[in-house]
Amino acid sequence: MNHKSYPRSAALALIVLAFIWGYNWVVMKKVLAFCGPFDFAALRTFFGALCLFAVLAWMKKPLRLVEFKATLLLGLLQTTVFTALVMWAVVDGGAGKSAVLSYTMTFWLLILAWPLLHERIHGMQWLAVMMAFAGLFFILEPWHPQGSLASSVIATAAGITWAAAVIVAKKLRSRVQLDLLSLTAWQMLLGGIVLVVITFFIPQQPIELSGYFWFAVIYNAVLGTALAWLLWLYVLHRLPAGTAGLGSLAVPVVGVLSAWLELGEQPKEWEIAGMLLIGVALLLLSILGMREPKVDPEMAQE
Repeated sequence: MNHKSYPRSAALALIVLAFIWGYNWVVMKKVLAFCGPFDFAALRTFFGALCLFAVLAWMKKPLRLVEFKATLLLGLLQTTVFTALVMWAVVDGGAGKSAVLSYTMTFWLLILAWPLLHERIHGMQWLAVMMAFAGLFFILEPWHPQGSLASSVIATAAGITWAAAVIVAKKLRSRVQLDLLSLTAWQMLLGGIVLVVITFFIPQQPIELSGYFWFAVIYNAVLGTALAWLLWLYVLHRLPAGTAGLGSLAVPVVGVLSAWLELGEQPKEWEIAGMLLIGVALLLLSILGMREPKVDPEMAQE
């Protein structure tokens, strides 16, 4: 392949990735008609991890588990808690709105990185954080309590958990050289096993082995995990950090638009204002991030 074709193929990979992860919010919402949220969370992560190990074997990458305790902690945060919260959020909340709220991770990461990584918030980052909090305030509408308030809080908690997982991953990768795909597979497997155990203690509706149920499992394991992570790594190796960061913003946009078109989730006026504020804040941070030499690969998540 000609070297000049790399950016074009990487841009295409980024577009495909955004559609896979963005549309998955609709898939996660619709599959709840056939199974409980925690059952599906366990299935998607466990089988997703198996697919990643198959990819590792195919690529002849190391399969050995390194740093068990840190990887387990990462798995508990990024797989067990985050996935459980996301699935819980879409039970009563909108798929599109949950996607946007979970992507507030970027702002929680800035806040957590200050005391934990000694990375101070500076300059225009403060403006982005304030815009994000204003957007979050509009979406939650605390002056108008409604049935979806709890799901919005849960989706926001998922974003905070995701940020905490990125902190753990950054600390781990700063002291130990690890293969990102191997680390992702192991943390997903360990976190997925914990989710499987949890399902035995939480009463849920019986699983209906319908065609859509199997489609959702395969979509999440094969497309949303194995193929998506290969695309993400390819993008990181072929595109500048700023471009990759900007492209990842399309994930919640695709989530909102697909939920609007397929599920009829038309946002209310305050929700639209909040989403726009969060979107602009994310865009601002991505533009500021173009000055960075690289993007944190562990920040990827559907």
